[in-house]
Amino acid sequence: MVTQTINDFLTTKLPELSIAVIGDIMVDRYVFGDVGRISPEAPVPVNRVTDIREVLGGAANVASNLANLDCHVFLAGLAGNDEHSPLLQRLLKENGIDDSGVLYEDSRHTTTKMRILGARQQMLRLDFEEPRDIAEEEAKHIITWLEEKAKMGLDGIVISDYGKGVCTPQMLETILSIAREYNITTIVDPKGNDWTKYNGATFITPNVKELSERVGYAVANTDEAIVKAAKNVLTTVQLDYVVATRSAKGITVVGRTGKIWHSQATQQEVFDVSGAGDTVVAMIITAIAAGLTMRAALHVANGAAGIVVSKVGTYPIHRLELLELWRNVRQRRRRAVDFYDRHSMAQQIRQWQSDGDTVVFTNGCFDILHCGHISYLEAAAKLGDHLVVALNSDASVKRLKGEARPINNETDRATMMQALGFVSGVVFFDEDTPAELLSELRPNILVKGGDYTPENVIGGEYVDRVEILPFKDGYSTTGIIERIKALVKEGKL
Repeated sequence: MVTQTINDFLTTKLPELSIAVIGDIMVDRYVFGDVGRISPEAPVPVNRVTDIREVLGGAANVASNLANLDCHVFLAGLAGNDEHSPLLQRLLKENGIDDSGVLYEDSRHTTTKMRILGARQQMLRLDFEEPRDIAEEEAKHIITWLEEKAKMGLDGIVISDYGKGVCTPQMLETILSIAREYNITTIVDPKGNDWTKYNGATFITPNVKELSERVGYAVANTDEAIVKAAKNVLTTVQLDYVVATRSAKGITVVGRTGKIWHSQATQQEVFDVSGAGDTVVAMIITAIAAGLTMRAALHVANGAAGIVVSKVGTYPIHRLELLELWRNVRQRRRRAVDFYDRHSMAQQIRQWQSDGDTVVFTNGCFDILHCGHISYLEAAAKLGDHLVVALNSDASVKRLKGEARPINNETDRATMMQALGFVSGVVFFDEDTPAELLSELRPNILVKGGDYTPENVIGGEYVDRVEILPFKDGYSTTGIIERIKALVKEGKL
């Protein structure tokens, strides 16, 4: 899959995606008011109602996030034919969500949560619900619906489990089996501590409290503790990735292969975290389905979460808001080409990556710069937003090439790299291979030239992926030196 840029993702890919959402559907009602006195009837505050707002909740909020990202969204779940049902159906229609997978039944209640707020502070919550496991005929309807959608083409499936009865172990086993059959990426928002029912999912997105419940102890919100707990999960549950949402500390992803990503939260004033997890779920499934790298997916997820927590109540992210956020990020960025020591280079790479950029890395002696080098570096630069070139130091070149090399010293070689408009940074390394440097820099893409295979490239374990580019025939530094020697010997120089 060709890696997309964030700009391509936001402008063109999102409207092309088709995502199914299956889970516990809810309606969230917010009653806003002002509290100015205590009731004479009882020692309770009197809340003078000033506004009432009604939005989609639970699995329907994930669907709302996806719909407001302009994806094609298909929702399945259970609801009642009660006083709350017309509101749910109206909200789904207004959001452009296909609810052909939703069963509206007389025997069920439409789960509705009413929150009473005074001066933006939640005072009370009223839940209208009657949770009950999904019946066999209900499950059959949703499974048949999902198979039809999968045959038509789905880019992702979201499982939104709030413990209200849709996501039973048998139901989940069938859903995930269909996803595997059609090679569809899946993401689960979990409930409870038995996660074996999610076996076979691609992603699971617990918060710190949910992660603690799963592993059986209180997990500290530190990088080390989160990674340890996530690895514990991956030894007991068949998942590809644990995506831990960590409130103000951002998001950490731990993969079954051992790769780890940390992404700091976007700095925003926080009014309400309701629904922020649903926003992260929507962003991760769309970003990965669209071909973004994990680091870029985390960047857009954190940016989206930063927007929704600045709002009061459950709030779906909008694609236009993300586009505006991305434009602001691009405007703030200042491009600088310089020599870096490895520590400074690592800091700069972290900054680029936190801005959502893809960092490409390549290395070499680049002793006598020639046309072959230029075409290779130019092709490497096109794979991402920033190209970092690691140069063998003079001592390293001598060990690799012999005492007569390099022809140009390291400062001159770096200066020539700087002059190339598509190179964003230059860093030296003294070792014979760049493995140690890569372990510290951790760029997104490692580029190697020649006839290597990706699995044989040194340092590949420290990047998201390895790319092999062919060298241009007829060009080599050694060949240039040999031609010069021949001309000198012939007296022509």
